[in-house]
Amino acid sequence: MPSNEVLVQIGGVLWSILVAIELAVRYFMIGIVPGNRRPTTAMAWLLAIFFLPVVGLLAYWLFANPRLSRRRLEKQQRAHEQIMDATRHMQMPEEFHSQEEWVESAVMLNRNLGAMPLEGGNSVKVISDYRSSMEAMREEIDKATRYVHIQFYIMGDDEEYVGPVLEALERAVQRGVHVRLLFDHLGTLRVKGYGELKKRLNKSGINWRPMLPIDLIGRRWRRPDLRNHRKILVIDGEIGFTGSQNLIEPGYKRKSSHKIGREWVEMMLRIEGPLVRSLDVTFAIDWWQEDDDQEVLMDMNEARHPLAYEERPGATLAQLLPSGPGFGTENNLRLFNTLIYSASERLEITSPYFVPDDSLLYAITTAAQRGVEVELFVCEEGDQFLVHHAQQSYYQQLLEAGVRIHCYPAPMVLHTKCFTVDDDVAVVGSSNMDMRSFSLNMEISVMLLGKEMVNAVNEVQNHYREISSEITLSQWRRRPRMQRWIDNVARLTATLQ
Repeated sequence: MPSNEVLVQIGGVLWSILVAIELAVRYFMIGIVPGNRRPTTAMAWLLAIFFLPVVGLLAYWLFANPRLSRRRLEKQQRAHEQIMDATRHMQMPEEFHSQEEWVESAVMLNRNLGAMPLEGGNSVKVISDYRSSMEAMREEIDKATRYVHIQFYIMGDDEEYVGPVLEALERAVQRGVHVRLLFDHLGTLRVKGYGELKKRLNKSGINWRPMLPIDLIGRRWRRPDLRNHRKILVIDGEIGFTGSQNLIEPGYKRKSSHKIGREWVEMMLRIEGPLVRSLDVTFAIDWWQEDDDQEVLMDMNEARHPLAYEERPGATLAQLLPSGPGFGTENNLRLFNTLIYSASERLEITSPYFVPDDSLLYAITTAAQRGVEVELFVCEEGDQFLVHHAQQSYYQQLLEAGVRIHCYPAPMVLHTKCFTVDDDVAVVGSSNMDMRSFSLNMEISVMLLGKEMVNAVNEVQNHYREISSEITLSQWRRRPRMQRWIDNVARLTATLQ
């Protein structure tokens, strides 16, 4: 047996090697981590690696790369180019020329980033009641004659809310309608009853696929928290739905939610008209990402597009903006900043997870400081601990700038994602105002033009204001020191992207 002196010497050598490796890791990561990242994000990763080298490196390996696979990126680029080519001949709708100059700039930005054109002649209805939204979707599915395209981030079966929608989809299949269903793999995997849901779908004849699946056996691997967060329903290419609501009952099938009476509060849009085509194209691209089957494009071509002017169901001007890591340009963040900087009178913003990057924070606080009336509607008590506390870390800076913050009463979760700019623009969709939605999630946003749609969205936000409590700056400065500490730590973790 080696003597104690030899063991000590071996131990000393091993310790020296470990220290050298640790120093080398820190040295090299200083030059690797900041590449193509925000300085705040890079600093957060470096702090994690410096304080917890093993855990930090493992987390960095799993979660630091926000890019999709090369195959997915190439498909997204091809789709973008094809949409631009197919719509290059389209002119601005005649009624658009009465809009403000800055609105035209935002439309052009969306066009270049997301490829989708501005469409006129739409009829858009805002639905803010959870049950009414589910019932409206079920009714339209029961009218389908050719196809149904349905895509949600989270899906979970139940008898009262989703059950009737699934039954409508099953009836559609039985009468020869082609039903295609997408749901996010990890978003839905965690929902109670996922196994039973898959069995039901397999028996139904519905053509379904999980989005962004994690499959180690099939060698499909990526950063596991890259998610497809979009919500889309299209019936026969003529009726569409999109917004913030998932295809699940309002308590998200969580015992804790039902125990305290917590439900999610949502906003959806029911759309008729040319904009439905943009929704359908977005669905088709997401379907193509998961399945190379091209029949989805054949079904879309059977829809009546473009509609003759006299057949258009409304007069609303609208434009769809898809965003996500497949684009690499943070489309939604660029649009939000552009619109917020253009505001001259009023901004009303609803975001359940408000964790802005520096650019968005500056846009909002600058708007308030130059005299724009800015109101922010958030949850009094969030459903995600770290995100909620990270959100709270921004309140003092917002309040000091003059932003009014309204807290929707607990235990409800205000999950609506929308904002309005003056009397000119409303934006509704799936995108939160947080760094996850800007960089990691595939999102969809609808930009609606005109006072009529702004009023429709603000009518819902006015209701939020009526039942919410407002935070004052003096009140917020008196919050407990421990809460401040937790908020600040959570803020740091929010930048780890």
